Amino acid sequence: MPTSTGGVTIEELRDILIRCAGEVEGLDTSGDILDLNFDDIGYDSLALMETAAALQRQFGVQLSDEEAMSLRTPRELLDVVNAQLAGQAP
Repeated sequence: MPTSTGGVTIEELRDILIRCAGEVEGLDTSGDILDLNFDDIGYDSLALMETAAALQRQFGVQLSDEEAMSLRTPRELLDVVNAQLAGQAP
């Protein structure tokens, strides 16, 4: 399911999350994870910082550690990343 801005898709984000933090036991990451809280799906602050670094390398977006830590769901992360890619303020 692509995002509305045509930027980073949930599939691309899912791949990055798994690459940075691994699969979470008992979680079906192939399902709809957009609105699941990162804490609930087992992604801690280190995983989010690694994800932000991977997004920077792969897509050129800049997320500070504080900004990455303030995001609670994959949807929020995609919104910020795709706003940057579209040249909008997040």
